[in-house]
Amino acid sequence: MSNPPQDKSGHGGAELLTSNPHGDHLHTRLIHVGAHPDPTTGAVIRPISLSSTFAQSAVGVHAGYEYSRSLNPNRLDLETLIASLEGVDQLERVEPAGLPLPGALAVSSGSAATATIINALVGPGAHLVAMSDVYGGTYRYLNQVAKQLGIDSTMIDLGFADDSKQAAELVIERLQKSIIPGQTKLIWIETPTNPTLRLVDIACISDFARKNGLLLVVDNTFLSPYYQQPLRLGADIVVHSATKYINGHSDVVLGVIVSPHVELIKKMRFLQNAHGAVPSAFDCWLAQRGLKTLALRMLRHGTNALAIANWLQDVALPQGWITKVTYIGLKKSEIAWRQIPKETQEELHKLGHGPSADGQFPYGGMISFKIKPKGGDGLDGQTDYSRADEFLKNCRLFTLAESLGGIESLASLPAKMTHATLSVEDRSKLGIDGSLVRLSVGIEKVEDLIADLEQSFKKSF
Repeated sequence: MSNPPQDKSGHGGAELLTSNPHGDHLHTRLIHVGAHPDPTTGAVIRPISLSSTFAQSAVGVHAGYEYSRSLNPNRLDLETLIASLEGVDQLERVEPAGLPLPGALAVSSGSAATATIINALVGPGAHLVAMSDVYGGTYRYLNQVAKQLGIDSTMIDLGFADDSKQAAELVIERLQKSIIPGQTKLIWIETPTNPTLRLVDIACISDFARKNGLLLVVDNTFLSPYYQQPLRLGADIVVHSATKYINGHSDVVLGVIVSPHVELIKKMRFLQNAHGAVPSAFDCWLAQRGLKTLALRMLRHGTNALAIANWLQDVALPQGWITKVTYIGLKKSEIAWRQIPKETQEELHKLGHGPSADGQFPYGGMISFKIKPKGGDGLDGQTDYSRADEFLKNCRLFTLAESLGGIESLASLPAKMTHATLSVEDRSKLGIDGSLVRLSVGIEKVEDLIADLEQSFKKSF
């Protein structure tokens, strides 16, 4: 575990959580942080607070809540829990009621979280550096929205080819060349990347950011706090599309932002309120309920995905159905294992899922593979996607749909779905063509999932 992030560029900081009254173990905090019996009825599960406004005992005298756009009990509970999971202590207090506000924001979507961070912390006339293979929605915002607001961005390859010192030096060299002195405010990364599953050494990038007075933002959507806690590795801000693994049941659209820096949280909370980018009380309640099983779900997602990745490598690849399979836990990766929280490492070891002799271990539920195309170019000038389309339509348990991170298994074709807004040229640079299939592996019986993939391959060839 790296040292807690230090203040940069004059931002007020707060140390990461080292002890918790609810216990230090993730499994326990998932159940108890932000959860307390209702003081009126004794209900063990907090009721959903649907009221838009709250009574005051005198002008300006209230119990911490005035209007639900500014603060809502269910949203506060969720924010408190998320802050704890990512390792942030409570940072500030609202007066006069003394209601604790945690170092996290729950916002209306992952895209709203992206917009809030960039607008609050970068702003017109400034510049940021982002990974070239960020999520398609982030790419779209940076290139089609932020640019119109006067916010410039440089997108570069920040993926670490391997665990070597040379790979790290190459990434740092690219970063150094992309920084504009006096203008660059932050670095934006996601690891693993969507959908190519490339890794970034968070501690390495954090060290560079700190030395250059820059903020580091990490999109942690693909792994959740179970497999990765970027703040503990030196990041300044963590962002999630909580629609995915945080909620885990494909019935909420939500985003979260987490930071140990008081001033950053204040800026973003103010902008969120001004923009009205707030989630409903019901969505917050659902997400908090979903989080109670996060550790159980993430372990099952990971073990299922590892088993399927091995089947793809051992069966589908030799059969000639696919030309490549990518799953980070499929081969030894010191970066990936090092970034897993110690508690999760210990759990994986106890269950026999630690790095085996060949270096394999569960690492989230996302897999990508390249299906063997029928040949020729598709209408988009890339690899023909008719084979992939046929395969996806033939799946029975894997639902053809966008999104990821739910308990059910999903499959998609990024070139025509999540990353369709990217130019053909940009998709080609990233290796996102008509043969690249992305799987979000659910928690079903893995034998059934493998059987589904096998029957679909056989029908498609």
